[in-house]
Amino acid sequence: MKEVTFIRQNIEKWREVEGIVESSMNVAPDRQADAYIDLTSDLAFAQTHYPRSRITLYLNNLASSLHNMIYRNKRESLSRLVTFWTQEIPQTMYESRRTLLASFVIFAISTLIGIVSQLGDDSFCRLILGDEYVDMTLRNIANGEPMAVYNMDGETMMFLGITFNNVKVSFVVFVMGVLTSLGTGFFLFQNGVMLGSFQAFFFQQGIGFESMLAVWLHGTLEIWAVIVSGAAGITLGNGWLMPGTYGRLTSFMMGARRGLKIIVGTVPIFITAGFIEGFATRHTEWGTWPRLTIIGFSVLFIIYYYMYLPYHRRNATNRRKD
Repeated sequence: MKEVTFIRQNIEKWREVEGIVESSMNVAPDRQADAYIDLTSDLAFAQTHYPRSRITLYLNNLASSLHNMIYRNKRESLSRLVTFWTQEIPQTMYESRRTLLASFVIFAISTLIGIVSQLGDDSFCRLILGDEYVDMTLRNIANGEPMAVYNMDGETMMFLGITFNNVKVSFVVFVMGVLTSLGTGFFLFQNGVMLGSFQAFFFQQGIGFESMLAVWLHGTLEIWAVIVSGAAGITLGNGWLMPGTYGRLTSFMMGARRGLKIIVGTVPIFITAGFIEGFATRHTEWGTWPRLTIIGFSVLFIIYYYMYLPYHRRNATNRRKD
């Protein structure tokens, strides 16, 4: 059967399924189950005859949405938590790889803008960071403790406060996607410029390397988690802004579910980053290599969990289908 004929024969049925997903509370369970069985049959046919077609991707996403709707109230076992972190999050990150790349590019370019702006005007950081923070940092540098800002509070209180704030910021980045992807993009730009001017400021004071050891000790995970949160917000915004073949509401709901899953996946990273910032960053006496080791392991985790594992899981899924 030609693909166009397959679509023409079933398009109305698929639109009805979209309606079921949108109004799930008003649809009988038997109707949901029948729709799911019928839809997965169409998906299997499409995967066999049109494996690289957009219609196959459309049916796969629609079937996933319907599956999640049917099983949302099912009591989960402990193994569900394991599969969530080892399979679902990597799969979601693979599906969101383009938005993750877009978030990274926005953040990287804005960081570069912050660096160039600070190097061109050494008062730029005051506009971004505020006079009070800059003056305090200059006093710390004059006293020989440039990283004293990281030991102003007790370790436990600092850990809890930083972690709570970072998780809150990640959800703000995500929710700003409601204003379309531009809302999240602006937040990423703002934070990237702040980071760039902050780092350039320390290089101008002659302690650039020491500042990088301190900042990136916890910042490797923390900043990456912000970038991932940006991907979640862009996913949410794109669901509303670019619905593709879906109805706009259906596309928005799918984007919201995927984005929320991405955000939940960043929580342990923010907790780890907060722990490092609260208990380790203050110890500048540790020297270079211990801190570089922590930074290196953080980078390896990012590469493994957000780059290697998603592709590995995807390839394993394709091999099972073959």
